[in-house]
Amino acid sequence: MASAITTLAADAPTLSAANTGFMLICSALVMLMTPGLAFFYGGMVRVKSSLNMLMMSFISLGIVTVLWVLYGFSIAFGADTGGVIGWSSDYLGLSGIGITELWDGYTIPVYVFAVFQLMFAVITPALISGALADRVKFSAWALFTALWATLVYFPVAHWVWAPGGWLFELGVIDFAGGTAVHINAGAAALAVILVIGKRVGFKKDPMRPHSLPLVMLGAGLLWFGWFGFNAGSWLGNDDGVGAVMFVNTQVATAAAMLAWLAYEKLRHGSFTTLGAASGAVAGLVAITPAGGSCSPLGAIAIGAIAGVLCAMAVGLKYKLGYDDSLDVVGVHLVGGIAGSLLVGFFATGGVQSDVAGLFYGGGLEQLGKQAVGVFSVLAYSLVASAVLAFLLDRTMGMRVTEDDEVSGIDQVEHAETAYDFSGAGGGTAARSTSLTAAPVAAASKKVDA
Repeated sequence: MASAITTLAADAPTLSAANTGFMLICSALVMLMTPGLAFFYGGMVRVKSSLNMLMMSFISLGIVTVLWVLYGFSIAFGADTGGVIGWSSDYLGLSGIGITELWDGYTIPVYVFAVFQLMFAVITPALISGALADRVKFSAWALFTALWATLVYFPVAHWVWAPGGWLFELGVIDFAGGTAVHINAGAAALAVILVIGKRVGFKKDPMRPHSLPLVMLGAGLLWFGWFGFNAGSWLGNDDGVGAVMFVNTQVATAAAMLAWLAYEKLRHGSFTTLGAASGAVAGLVAITPAGGSCSPLGAIAIGAIAGVLCAMAVGLKYKLGYDDSLDVVGVHLVGGIAGSLLVGFFATGGVQSDVAGLFYGGGLEQLGKQAVGVFSVLAYSLVASAVLAFLLDRTMGMRVTEDDEVSGIDQVEHAETAYDFSGAGGGTAARSTSLTAAPVAAASKKVDA
């Protein structure tokens, strides 16, 4: 008995300083993605609503962080109840966790796992905001964020990633958030825009991005932070799986960007900056669930497929009449579905697990599991989000007035503007006016004479 106890003690994980440091860096990278998303979205809207767009992402850092500490971590990763929800009193307020207590089966502290997952919880509702640009009250958005995180994101995270969660136990592969993050957010975005309606002037007025440099900056920050998002999701760096995911993240993103640009050139005749940024994000979305199970060649295929599908999907809003302002449905919902389902084709059986997809002799079984994960999360998020938006719209109202929308939501909701030119070049303008005034006055006198 004594020797058995000694063996078990020797096999038990011990805290790894290297893995702990790696995961703290990854957590910081994922945190950076939310400001990156704010820039990405903020540059895509018109000047009069750019600050509001920044704030709709930024506020999630405040709201979701507090909720996660109070009860969100417990709901998502506490002891399982019926495969649907978690709950552990020790996780309430993160008050019953020892500073060196390890996350079960890993070499990192519970605190590190909790803060890493927190950053996922923060960015997911922020993703939804891009679909609602120009027209939503900030107070209503803040309340929606709190309710949606509580009723949708926290439970779905439990389904997908927590031991005991029903999709986890089914064997659905979602390495870093294709279902829990992107499909979840994309379906919610579709639900809310169907409830609140279109922007004033949709399909009539030009609604072009006001700052493509900001869009590119945001896309670059997202790409950079996504390495922590994806590679960090293996929760360590001991067996090479995280390294494969890092490589696949780069490869798929590059392939998707090129595929989007090629489609754009063939379809519309131009290689646009917005297309390059959007294509990169589409690749990041698609490889998120799949990159831990495929090879780099598979990642190229997944990225290229997602790039074309998402480029095609963004035009559906004009045909079907839903106003997805910044293409959250076209990129995140469609990209998340594509990446999650393609696991069933491109899983090699030699990276994160021995599960093989159709192209590697695994048959259709894993594809079926992936489809269950995709459509269950999509359906739940779509219905729950629509109900939340409907209730908020009927009580406090989700939209600003038409006049406020036309005049600019930044000034109405935040009493600020993104760019203040009132003092720019004042002295020069004054001198220019005085220099031109004299000749004009002289000419006027000559004519009068």
